[in-house]
Amino acid sequence: MIQVERRAGSRLATVVCAAVLAIAVYPCAAQTSTHKKKTPPHEPTSAELFEYIHGTMLAYSAEDGANDNLEISIDPTATILTVKQPDGHCDIFLDALDANTIVWDVYDASDSMQTRAPLARLTVDAIAGKKARTCYDTDNNLDPSIPSTRARILFSWDMIPDGSGFQAKFTKAVKKLIKLSGGMPEKNIFR
Repeated sequence: MIQVERRAGSRLATVVCAAVLAIAVYPCAAQTSTHKKKTPPHEPTSAELFEYIHGTMLAYSAEDGANDNLEISIDPTATILTVKQPDGHCDIFLDALDANTIVWDVYDASDSMQTRAPLARLTVDAIAGKKARTCYDTDNNLDPSIPSTRARILFSWDMIPDGSGFQAKFTKAVKKLIKLSGGMPEKNIFR
């Protein structure tokens, strides 16, 4: 009889040990499966990109009375960016822009009458056969003197913090907004 009790006791001990191991191993297996899954990085929406662009254009706007970014807005379809300046406003057609043509330069906005601080100027060309922008004077009349084949955005060069990576960040945001608006997305031709 003692041998039967031992077997029953060892069976009970085996079942208890198996249950304890199963309870201890299950959470570890659950943890490793969740660690293997990486959530994809958050892709910004058109609204989020516009808020960044809007805030940046106002924060680093020139304050020379001629090239100031006074008001920035976007239409409900997120395809037309309107930039109001002292001499009128321009509608930039995001769905007509080619993200592969973005360039930056430093522009001297001085004229024969007044010396002005240098401006950082982003230029982006239109897709062939489309208009990049249409500009109007203060009376809302079409200004034909401004070329419609490219869009330009101006910033005060002196206000941009050194080493901030501003140009790279702003370029990335503009390229993503162009893509989301239906313009020509960036292509990496050096792959």
